[in-house]
Amino acid sequence: MKRRSGKFLQGLLIVLLVLNVGMGARMYRQALQRDGADTPYPHLDVFSRVLEIVHKDYANGTNLTYQKLVRGSIDGLLATLEDPYSEYLDPDRFRDLQDDTEGEFGGLGLVVGVREGHLTVVSPMEGSPGFQAGILSGDRIVRIEDESTEGMSLEEAVRRLRGPPGTEVTITLYRPSTDRTLTVTLRRAVIQLDMVKDLNNRKEFPLSPEGIGYARITQFGDKADRELRAALRRMRARGLRALILDLRWNPGGLLEQAVAVSEEFLDPGRLIVTTRGRNPVYNQEFRSGRSGDRLHGLPMVVLVNRGTASAAEIVAGCLQDHRRAVLIGEPTFGKGSVQSVIPLPGGAALRLTTAKYFTPSGRMIHERGITPDEVVPLTEEQERDLLLLRAPGGLEGLPLEEQERARRARDPQLERAMERLRDECARPRAASRQPVPAAFSS
Repeated sequence: MKRRSGKFLQGLLIVLLVLNVGMGARMYRQALQRDGADTPYPHLDVFSRVLEIVHKDYANGTNLTYQKLVRGSIDGLLATLEDPYSEYLDPDRFRDLQDDTEGEFGGLGLVVGVREGHLTVVSPMEGSPGFQAGILSGDRIVRIEDESTEGMSLEEAVRRLRGPPGTEVTITLYRPSTDRTLTVTLRRAVIQLDMVKDLNNRKEFPLSPEGIGYARITQFGDKADRELRAALRRMRARGLRALILDLRWNPGGLLEQAVAVSEEFLDPGRLIVTTRGRNPVYNQEFRSGRSGDRLHGLPMVVLVNRGTASAAEIVAGCLQDHRRAVLIGEPTFGKGSVQSVIPLPGGAALRLTTAKYFTPSGRMIHERGITPDEVVPLTEEQERDLLLLRAPGGLEGLPLEEQERARRARDPQLERAMERLRDECARPRAASRQPVPAAFSS
């Protein structure tokens, strides 16, 4: 009898404990809701219930899978952020992203972003089908094949623009500067890119009679710093006295490459860029840590324009803040947010905007860009001709008249840089280096 009553009491105690835990959890959730606390638990209950109902009862859902429903839910979640750079990367898209940073890009070679709600070309990549077709920074892509891009996510647009090499895609562009709409059919290609080139679109890096060198970084892939270092060595061996670093139409790339390129021109310990986010883990400082300025203070001009974005803006803003270089050209694109790529199970990843970039003086780059020290604009015709001259084979297929016109095209920004550096080279060497402001010397 005692055993039975003992077991009964033990069972009753367990039931009471379970009820107490359940009621406590329920009261806790209700208290959180009453206090306005932001907790996911009640919403996850609703989500799982809706997921199950849709999967089971949706009339047209014979091919619905949980994988498809969850993926759609993730896309919807990210769409609520109203941030075109945050996206879910399926395994194929994640591999594409990794290929891009390694200097091999499959597709049209158009770096695109969302500006004022429109799918906009940030910059055409050198040598790409989009570059050779004359597509310009600032062009809006309004249709891909027969589908409008209005309301289309950035991820979906990129997916539609890309495809197997050799296949074709037709896009419709609107050019705000001329109020023109044009339709072009492009053949996708795989393009392996050189990161650093000379004025003649080669890798020879000759000097002007005054000893002025020129290096153009096409994008900040994982070998940009190595290629730039090799170019600087070649020019220094020839008697380099001043440098033009061309970052026009550079869509950016890797943060670590922006830091590595900046280090080539700074003394050790100089602040290059900071990142600031809601989560303190993303608050970082990046400083130069190598052997010092490889050019030992030789005068520099950096060329920028509206196609200068992301990592290229970091370099431009850093060298401007430290007064290590004079910036000439046009205000830059203003893409200064940090996307952290977080691997997920199954080979996918989440690319999430986690912070913003700030120059050494504390200027935010995002949606503001970098304003050059000297604003020297290009006309649309000059921009088109310069892009044609940069493109391998860009002049072929044009009438002879147009080829000659393009070859005679002026580059006012480069001309102003040369003029300024000639004056610098004419000064005594000791006076050519500008002091670094004390505010940035820490």
